[in-house]
Amino acid sequence: MSASSHTTHLIIGGGSTGLAAADYLAETGASSVRVLDAHSPPHDQGAHHGETRLIRLAYGEGGDYVPLALRALERWRELEQETGESLFIPTGVLNLGPASAPFIQQVEASAREYDLPLDVLGGEAAARRWPGWRLDATMKGAFEARAGVLRVERIVECWRQRVDRSTNVTLTTGARVVRLEPLERGGYAVICDDGRRFSADRLLVSAGQQVAPLLAELGIELPLIRVRKTFAWFEADARYAPERFPGFSLIDDEFGDYYGFPDIDGAGFKIGRHDSGQPLAPGEPMAPFGDYPEDLDELQRVIDRYLPGVGALRHGAVCQYIRTPDEHFLIDEPLPGLIVAGGFSGHGFKFASAMGESLGEWLASGRVSPALAGFGMTRLTGSGSRGTP
Repeated sequence: MSASSHTTHLIIGGGSTGLAAADYLAETGASSVRVLDAHSPPHDQGAHHGETRLIRLAYGEGGDYVPLALRALERWRELEQETGESLFIPTGVLNLGPASAPFIQQVEASAREYDLPLDVLGGEAAARRWPGWRLDATMKGAFEARAGVLRVERIVECWRQRVDRSTNVTLTTGARVVRLEPLERGGYAVICDDGRRFSADRLLVSAGQQVAPLLAELGIELPLIRVRKTFAWFEADARYAPERFPGFSLIDDEFGDYYGFPDIDGAGFKIGRHDSGQPLAPGEPMAPFGDYPEDLDELQRVIDRYLPGVGALRHGAVCQYIRTPDEHFLIDEPLPGLIVAGGFSGHGFKFASAMGESLGEWLASGRVSPALAGFGMTRLTGSGSRGTP
């Protein structure tokens, strides 16, 4: 296909969501598909870098996510089998916090509602089971043995290789989209900053920080906020090996909300803060790790309180969250044939395999999946919603 050709489906953004949808369309043999990315995935300009992400099933952010998480895990396992790559590490995930924390209560409620195995134990018992933790009786743990760690950049690379081999999907890199235009006959044209123009009958916009600016060109205002986030890897002793220490989510009433990973492949113990962060405008450069005193300080204080075998900083990194006001996803069809997927608020990657399936089906059939119900614009803007029940 030439650089100016018309395709049936067009996807703006070749990150986790866009490539997952493209991979599904390649797998199912959908008619012509083009994916545009401003860079060359996998890369560090979106939300899929940093080696690892957690996948949790008894979901503390809300029970409505559980069916999507269960389907995602099935899809991750299928991708592993089809590619022969190690993409999921079954470390389990320990959810920690005061017993009164809404997050912990929702984890337990999700497990009850969907009959998920969950090992609930007090803080002191959790510290005996996993000696890498320093915990007291004020803390409560909820352990999900089926959960674990996803290798994100390896996953994106697998999707890219599969798309590259596809006969019906074309990935065009170095294509920074700056404008969308509805076509009189139906469908949409997109214009890149170098003047290239692409068009399609149906369009998925999953371009991270560019979602809101691109939709604003069509008079659609989306309440998406870009936030600078940090995470880092540290030296750690043998207690933090993946066979001895699970991934974790930690709620601390004083310090905030954190997540972390065991020392995988010798990379070091990894920890990041889920809440807080510095707001940024779309396109604004992110200050490197260490430019703010809190970049290290807010991680170090959690380590000092809870993690006795974690040592010196190895290195830190920055990433971005695209947040909605309620931190739930934003997925909808605000105009006929135009689907938007964004606002994943730092907890979206674990769902990407199932999200790609649902969005790919939506693009191909025009019918929204029930799995995406509840993510529409109406709850945030009060405007009408075509795609979400």
